Amino acid sequence: MTNVIALHIKNYLLHLDATEISTLIRTKKVTSEEVIRVYIDHIQAVNPMLNAVVEERFDAAIEEAKEKDATIDQANLKLQPLYGVPVSIKESIHVAGMKTTGGISHRADIIVKNDAHVVEQLKRAGAIILCKTNTPALCFCHETENTLFGRTNNAWDMKRTAGGSSGGEGALIGVGGAPIGIGSDIGGSIRFPSHFNGVVGFKPGKNQVSTSGHFPPDTHPLKARMSTIGPIGKSVRDMKLLYRLIQQEQPRKALYERMQVDVLPADIGFPLSEKTTELLGEVYELVSHTYNSTTTIPPFFNDSATIWQEIMSHDGGREMTELAFNTDRVNIFKEYMKSKLKRNTKHHPYLLWSLVGANMFKPSQKRVKEIEQFLLEGDRTLDSYLSNRLLVFPVYHSGALKHGEMYKEIFSIKRTFMQYLPYTAYANVWGLPSLVIPVGTDHNGLPIAIQVMSKVGNEDAIFLLGEKIEKHFGGYKRSTVYDKP
Repeated sequence: MTNVIALHIKNYLLHLDATEISTLIRTKKVTSEEVIRVYIDHIQAVNPMLNAVVEERFDAAIEEAKEKDATIDQANLKLQPLYGVPVSIKESIHVAGMKTTGGISHRADIIVKNDAHVVEQLKRAGAIILCKTNTPALCFCHETENTLFGRTNNAWDMKRTAGGSSGGEGALIGVGGAPIGIGSDIGGSIRFPSHFNGVVGFKPGKNQVSTSGHFPPDTHPLKARMSTIGPIGKSVRDMKLLYRLIQQEQPRKALYERMQVDVLPADIGFPLSEKTTELLGEVYELVSHTYNSTTTIPPFFNDSATIWQEIMSHDGGREMTELAFNTDRVNIFKEYMKSKLKRNTKHHPYLLWSLVGANMFKPSQKRVKEIEQFLLEGDRTLDSYLSNRLLVFPVYHSGALKHGEMYKEIFSIKRTFMQYLPYTAYANVWGLPSLVIPVGTDHNGLPIAIQVMSKVGNEDAIFLLGEKIEKHFGGYKRSTVYDKP
């Protein structure tokens, strides 16, 4: 094989989604080992600049691929739709024999013995775990940076954020470093990285995917309803495939003949860039040809960012503080000031300021009870409202910002999160499945995406509309800015 042909095959494989790679392997047009080696070579070339991969199991992955190639004729491929396909995993999700640090120094050497439930499901489907990817400390920020592994860069621009907390996943798949991956989402953590890096992501609805084996765990019921694990990849069809593989419940699917599509208006008093507004209008024009469509604000939209923040601060950050500092008793504000002054501290200022904020905005017990009642009534309202309805939202007000700017927008003491988080917080607060699809680029050439959401049970309708949008706008395009000439 000449170097020119080898390079052509490599570039071809890096663009493909998991479904197509699986087809190539099972039809023996390419071996799993060849696929694995292509992705390993690419990661080794781009990761020094991208800093998305924080731990690899390349040698083990090659050996597993060789074994799958040798036994492919005996394998039940119908039960293994990801046979021989490489998969990346967010660092916060347990993979047996690998570390789960949460980006915290005192966990730097902790190797877990058991797989998370979703990882078990992926392995059962024939996938090969390739690596783990970076997150912010304790997944407690919307930008991916920590003192243990450093900062992950955006797939399209080194000077910009990859988003968070699944920023390593978004950036890696954005440059084609894996066909598909697994992230988690409690406040946009799958959807921000998907939007900023130009990939497809899916946040499942509440209680649909087991979060067993995720660190940190969400033990409080209010946080648990907002938190989930889901796929990030290159196509809507892959999102549908992986969701079906990791889904733990099979809810009754909605019976519908025709879905209503409500697109969120651009002029409702929340920040939204001119290009995002333009693309949102183009999406509306597209869906209005085949759906009964309108522009409207769904129930409880204006409340969701505040409710999200209060739930995240329900205990004043006590649980996160204990995880961050282990057995140490500390003054969080003093630690934060030390970090800002570059004095000796093992903790990133993003995490420390988040803990300060959680303490400042802790809701009273009376308020927590009010939130619980509000959610109970709201769940009933939305179950009816979304019975045959899909919602289309932006993900963020713009494409990827420069490093540090998104953090300032969301974690300001001026509570500016109320302006910037409603688009994503809505799906978390109400436990809605939400699909992110790239639809274009801004004036800087950075990706812009939208999200399609509805109630649990309407996932097939979400994926169907997602595929229409993907086909029309072109969907995933691999970033080549980190490729060697």
